[in-house]
Amino acid sequence: MSADLVVVGAGVVGAACAYFATSAGLRVTVVERGGIAAGTSSAGEGNLLVSDKEPGPELDLALLSLRAWREDLGDHGGLWEYEQKGGLVVASSPEGAAALRSLAAAQRACGVEVAEVADPVDYEPNLAPGLAAGAHYPQDAQVQPMLAAAHLLRLARERGAEIRLRTEVTGFLRDGDQVTGVRTAHADISAGAVLNAAGTWAGEVAALAEVTVPVLPRRGFVLVTQPMPVGTIRHKVYAAEYVGNVASGDAELQTSPVVEGTRSGTILIGATRERVGFDRTVSPEALRRLAGQAAALFPVLRSVRVMRSYLGFRPYCPDHLPVIGPDPRAPGLWHACGHEGAGVGLSAGTGLLLAQALTGAPAALDLAPFAPARFEAAA
Repeated sequence: MSADLVVVGAGVVGAACAYFATSAGLRVTVVERGGIAAGTSSAGEGNLLVSDKEPGPELDLALLSLRAWREDLGDHGGLWEYEQKGGLVVASSPEGAAALRSLAAAQRACGVEVAEVADPVDYEPNLAPGLAAGAHYPQDAQVQPMLAAAHLLRLARERGAEIRLRTEVTGFLRDGDQVTGVRTAHADISAGAVLNAAGTWAGEVAALAEVTVPVLPRRGFVLVTQPMPVGTIRHKVYAAEYVGNVASGDAELQTSPVVEGTRSGTILIGATRERVGFDRTVSPEALRRLAGQAAALFPVLRSVRVMRSYLGFRPYCPDHLPVIGPDPRAPGLWHACGHEGAGVGLSAGTGLLLAQALTGAPAALDLAPFAPARFEAAA
């Protein structure tokens, strides 16, 4: 069989790419070695954030993606529980407050909606008193990532896409250097283009085409509490140190409190980051730090039971930018990977940009900062 585009990966990034490609008129086949959203997408909180991004290409992509979630996908938001709950970033020290004000001013100049908050308790009554400052980001939103992936693929299928689950890519079809499709354990699929949207395994998929994409797993844990009264925590609330942890390349364990409520009343508590490969061992130290930092931020949580924890692996790139676009080292191969912890939020913008590039439509953003071969150029 043949397609205009084969998408490798059925997480939320691959699903968004399939949706926008089919909407642009391309014949799409999605292949996935496991099930829908079986990787990182099943272990995320579904954040659509601008608040945690410094000015630059990733923030530009985040703003584009937010518009895509609201406008291009707005009619379907109920399917994946889209909620524009807003974000609240808080600082506990005068130095942290100054850094937060500086970041907010720079983001505001890029088009981010942000308001300085003199007393964060005005926005979150259950916060610890005495915090130095805060910043409110009304654009921050959330979706349920597994629902988003499943429904985007269903909508793509309604537009003609074929979805092949439990179908592992074992190699690429080639005509000289040109990638002309994929080999799977079941059958070969020829295509005009192949898109690598394999999340934390994107490096392994790229290696099958004899190119290097340095995507590595970065482990993170989330705690889930017993249900609390809805409204106990109204926004996504996190400490200003979280922004620095996101931008850090440190391999050791880093924790900073990120706390938010859900519609069911449970409280989600993150976030940790560490590079330990694909080690799924539960870290009591990481969970202890999360619980302690969350209780310090919200004293009301001190007596709340944790029902469970879960972990996932963010697809991490050394420069903290995703890899998006055509790969000149293997013509016909494209990438949409390396989004780290922002994959859900950036997925809609990524899918929109790739559909534009694949069909020759005017690009909403320059893809050059996300170029797949940029790491070799830097080396």
